[in-house]
Formats: sequence, structure tokens, C-alpha cells
Amino acid sequence: MELTKEIHQFIIENGGVCGYHARQEQEGVQQIPEDTECILVVGGDGTLLGAARDMAEKNIPLIGVNTGHVGYLCELEADTALHGVKRLLEGESYAVEQRMLLSGFCSTQKGKTKERTALNDIVIHRRGRLQVVDLILSVNGEYLNTYSADGIIIATPTGSTGYSMSAGGPIVDPKASLLLVTPISPHTLNAKSIVLGAEDEITIEVAKRDQGQEEQLEVSFDGGHVELLGAGEKIIVKKAKVCTRILKLSRMSFLERLRKKLQGYT
Repeated sequence: MELTKEIHQFIIENGGVCGYHARQEQEGVQQIPEDTECILVVGGDGTLLGAARDMAEKNIPLIGVNTGHVGYLCELEADTALHGVKRLLEGESYAVEQRMLLSGFCSTQKGKTKERTALNDIVIHRRGRLQVVDLILSVNGEYLNTYSADGIIIATPTGSTGYSMSAGGPIVDPKASLLLVTPISPHTLNAKSIVLGAEDEITIEVAKRDQGQEEQLEVSFDGGHVELLGAGEKIIVKKAKVCTRILKLSRMSFLERLRKKLQGYT
């Protein structure tokens, strides 16, 4: 909050209009004035992911100020935040990138769960016992494969540098429009990531096992909200109807940014 207050004061002193608050699940959505031109998100990648989900319907550009570790999604760092804000106030040129979101819901014995969105990924993974699960993957209603694995990641291009990359998935330009499917620790040598079209619909069903071996799986949206899936239940994922707008001040190319950010992992 110290940096947030410093940015807030700087904007006011330089003739701008600004308010701030700490994000709490869904609470802040109603507090955003209708004439808001830009939202500065102070925190790490997780904070920006939460803001992207909350603000998707409002169509307001976001710009991240990184106070976390890697901050791959954030445009500004803590020590460059005021300079970046000054450039915005002075009307310096910028770009707004459209980033696709995922939309998913679970079909369970109790019925259909609430449809939720994710900017990075939707992950289906085992919980409890150290035992692989069998997940049946279908695309547009057509069976593709059954994975024996710890789980499956469905990622956007923005999420390709997150959990999907750690699980061996490809890195994709975040401005692209496609779906990435990556198994987590598959128990076969030929299980690779699959790249699908943005308009495809993905269904993942939990295969039924021998009696006494049934267990629940977790479904997480951007590592946050969790649903539970049992044997015979499924999740349906597709491209969301809304998108997130990310404001970019830097002329740094995707490849240059990738090179610099990945150095943070070494």
C-alpha cells in the first residue's frame, strides 16, 4: 500500500483523478467509476490475473506495477512506476494489447457449476493420494486421447509462460489466439502439448476407475477458485466472449521481453 499511496499522490499532484483500494474477491468491481480510463494494478502476476478476471466485462485497460518476483505480466517495476504514470499523464503514445480469456464450467452430478474465466490457465489435477488419474480429452465432441497423468493444463498464450511452460509446454506470443493443452507429469513418453484453434471447445472427463479407487480432482482457475470433479464428471473449456486489455508503454518486442524475463528464472 505504500507504493500505491505514492502513485495516488503523484497522479493527484499532476492534475489527474485517481482512487485506490485493496482488492478483495469481487468487492472492488462496483467501486470502479464508469469514466475510468486505465487501472494500475500494484502487485505481482497473481494480482494482475485477479484484476483481469474482475474487470473483463468493463473493458478498461490494465497496466501492472510489479512488486513480486518475476512479474512477467507486469509492464512497470516498482522503481519505474512513477515515470510510467508521468508518461501516461503527458499523453505519450502507448499500445493496448487484446488478450484472450478462457471460460469454463464443470458438469457434475449436482448439475452445471458457475461459468468462470481465466487469463492464464485452467488446471485439472489430482488431490490426496499419490496416484495418477485417467483423464479423457475430447475436442468439439470428438475423442482425442486419454491421459494417465497428474492432471492437465489448458492455457492461453498469455499463460504459456506460467505453469504450462513449467510442465513442458511451448512459449507462445501472448497476442496470439489459440488454446494450449499440456499434460502434467504424464505416465507415457509420447504425451506432448497440443495446440488447438481458439474456437475449439475442450472437454475433459474424469475416467471411472476400479471400485474403491474413486477420488476427487481439483479444477483451479488461474490458481484461484477451485471446483471439485469426481469420476464420470467433466469440465468444458472454450475461449471467453470477453477479453482483457493490457496497456503497453514499452516498445520492447515480445522476444526481447521474453529473454529478459526468463533470466529471472536462472
